[in-house]
Parts: sequence; C-alpha cells; structure tokens
Amino acid sequence: MDTGLNYNYKIVRQFTIATVVWGVIGMLMGVIIAAQLAWPALNFDTPWLTYGRLRPLHTNAVIFAFGICGLFATSYYVVQRTCQVRLFSDKLSAFTFWGWQAVLVAATISLPMGFTRGKEYAELEWPIAILITVVWVAYAVVFFGTLLKRKVKHIYVANWFFGAYILAVAVLHVVNGMAIPVSAMKSYSVYSGVQDAMIQWWYGHNAVGFILTAGYLGMVYYFIPKQAERPVYSYRLSIVHFWALIFTYMWAGPHHLHYTALPDWTQSIGMVFSLILLAPSWGGMINGIMTLSGAWHKLRSDPILKFLIVSLSFYGMATFEGPMMSIKTINSLSHYTDWGIAHVHAGALGWVGFITMGSIYYLVPRLAGKTSMHSTRLIDLHFWVATIGIVLYIASMWIAGVMQGLMWRAVNPDGTLTYTFVEGVKATFPYYVIRFGGGLLYLSGMLIMAYNTWMTMRDTVSVDARIPALNPIHA
Repeated sequence: MDTGLNYNYKIVRQFTIATVVWGVIGMLMGVIIAAQLAWPALNFDTPWLTYGRLRPLHTNAVIFAFGICGLFATSYYVVQRTCQVRLFSDKLSAFTFWGWQAVLVAATISLPMGFTRGKEYAELEWPIAILITVVWVAYAVVFFGTLLKRKVKHIYVANWFFGAYILAVAVLHVVNGMAIPVSAMKSYSVYSGVQDAMIQWWYGHNAVGFILTAGYLGMVYYFIPKQAERPVYSYRLSIVHFWALIFTYMWAGPHHLHYTALPDWTQSIGMVFSLILLAPSWGGMINGIMTLSGAWHKLRSDPILKFLIVSLSFYGMATFEGPMMSIKTINSLSHYTDWGIAHVHAGALGWVGFITMGSIYYLVPRLAGKTSMHSTRLIDLHFWVATIGIVLYIASMWIAGVMQGLMWRAVNPDGTLTYTFVEGVKATFPYYVIRFGGGLLYLSGMLIMAYNTWMTMRDTVSVDARIPALNPIHA
C-alpha cells in the first residue's frame, strides 16, 4: 500500500487554512451589512463602508474566498486519495493557491473602492476577471491531469462532481465576462438589455448550480462515507444523480427573470426545469443521508458527522424551496422580497457552510498529523451556535419576506396601494434585528472554528509518511 509520501498535502493545508481565514472575513462582512440594514448610520457616511460597496465584498468573500478555497482544498485532497497518485504538478498547484489569493486580495481592495461591473457574482473588473481565467485553467490542468495519471481504472463519483464544477465554471465565467475595457478598471458588457440579463442569470444561477451545488456534492460523496465509515448508500443512484443534475441545472436561470422583458416562453422553460430539478436534488440528498444506514448512533457522539448530515437537510430544504419559488404565481409574491434572502441563506449557511465546515474539520487533524481536532467539544459548540444562528436568520427573513409581498400587493377598493413602501420598511425592522443576531451567532461559530483550527495546526507534525492511502469507497 502506498504511503502519504506520494501525495501533495502542502497545497491542501494552504487552502484549508485559507478557507477558515476567508470564512471569518466573509461572514464578518455579512454581519456588518446586516447591522447596516437595521441601523443605516453604521456606514458612518464613509463611501467604502456603505452597503452598496460591502455587499458585493460579502458575497465574493463567502462564495469565491471561503467557498472556493474549500473546494480547492477538498478537490485536491480527494483526487489524490481516490486516484492514488500525487497531483499532476506541484508548481501549477502552488500557482493556483497564490494566484487565487491574489484574486481575493484584489477583490477586497477594488470592491470597497467602487470598481464593479454591477453583475451579481460577477462584479470584479476585467483585469481581475482575466486573472481568474488564468488561475482556473491551471486548476483544470492540475485536476484533470491527476485524473489522467491515476493508478486505478475507476473514477470515483466525487471526482465527477468536482470535474463538472471546474468545467462549467470556466464556460460560465468566460461567456458572462465578455466585456470591452474602456480604462484600467472599467469595462462594459458586450451584451445589452434583455440579452445581458439572460446571460447574467444563466451565469448567476449556474454559479449556484455548479459552484454551490455540484462542487459541494463532491464533498458529500467522499467525506460522509469516510466519516461515517460506511459505503455510499447507492453508487448507481449517485451516477443517476450526477447526470440528471448536470443536465437540468443549466436551464433553470430564467426563473430569476419572471415578469420582466424576457420572453414569456423563456421564463416558462426556466420554471419547468426548476421544478424538474427537485428530483435529482432530493435523490442526492437521500443518497447522502441514507449512507448513515446502520450508523445513525454515531450522530450522538460525532459533531463532524452532525455538520455533514445536517448540511444535507438544508440542501433538501433549499432545493425544495427554490423550485417552489420558481412557480410564477408564487414568484409574484416572493420576488424582490426578503423571502429570496431566506432561501439563499438556507442554502449558503446551512448547506454550503456546514458541508464545508464538516469537510475541513475532517481534513485539519489529518493535515496536522494529529488523531483529532484540538477540542471535539468546541466542534459541538460550533455546531449548535451556528445552527441556532441559521434558524433565527432564515425564519426572520421568511416572515419578513411573506409580509413584504403581502403588503406590496395590498390595494384599497379604489385601486390605490394600501401601504407605502416606507411602511413596509418600518414593519420589517424587527426582523432585520433578528437576522443580525442570527448572523452574529453564525460568525461566532466561525471564530470558534478558527481557534480550534489554530490550536490543532500550531504544532503540525509532518504528515508525508503518517497517512496511508486508502482505496476509494465503493458501494
């Protein structure tokens, strides 16, 4: 059996630490802007502290810094372990780390300064977008090069999901990012009007579909079986899940543009494929949860497994709610309200956050040459603090969103609006305060994780010869 000497754990360790650091930064930005929504004076009349500047910084820090650093770490770890070979190129993998950190630092500087393309999840201006492309090509070469030189014939299903996410994001980023530069930090999209909106939400929803879903399902299919010490419930279902999800997700973007200038038939296609998407999404959720068959008792004593399994519960919740909100009659109530914020954060905090945290908790002690994290009790505390935070957050936003929708559509007998917009904002205030409290709890959990990671990593033992390579888990 090969030893860990054949693997590049340095790059995994670097991205693991970066995931935790950027997680704290991204969630701190979220708490700051949540506080500003409740108490607007907290921007101190400083342009680079305003909501409009910090909100894109928050989304980029959480998705592209915390989220994608976690995907780099786990994909590099999983592809080596399941292919039983070292990464294709140590130099290229090192370039992906430093190149990606350069992207994130550039985003952290440019967004508060007001440099933005104004496109959701694609705000970064053209020089940074080009750097993203270069780093991503290097990432693809490392990942697929490792697959090509694998020592086992079989390609484990986690790598299918990681591979799909890498390829899809490359296409999405390049097509949506087509722009004409007019200065060093300003460009204009080559698309215009409704075409620009269509391309943007084809990109925007598939950023959710391929970064925030497919990539993290790669974590599900590796780390849950490993932590539970059980095979995947159904390997056949995992393959069906993969192809159904990959095909269906690409068509769902137009549901963001109901009741707009987008042609009605295009809106309807987005709605139909969103409804179909429920089947593969729940198939994957059930496959992950049923992997615990015969090992449910482990949830009592294993907080890492709690993170991993509860993340699937939030995945199921978010992927039921999304198709439901894509139905035009429901969308007419929910669109532009805080119901959308609740939906996004049920997925982001509960699904993406928890599956990433559980996977990082799995990796950290192994990368530090330890048998466990510094404190299992702190992992458990993190889980409960974060879970309470999520519940407060999404429940308050659900209530606020439905209330907003009902207030905005209420009319008097003479056809005039019953409520002014300001009355809606005033009625929403207490829910914004609760949302801030929930976000603060979630951030507190991330700080607990950062401390626990620091204490585990600070006396890192060389792991090159300590961790044996295990065969990939098959059903």
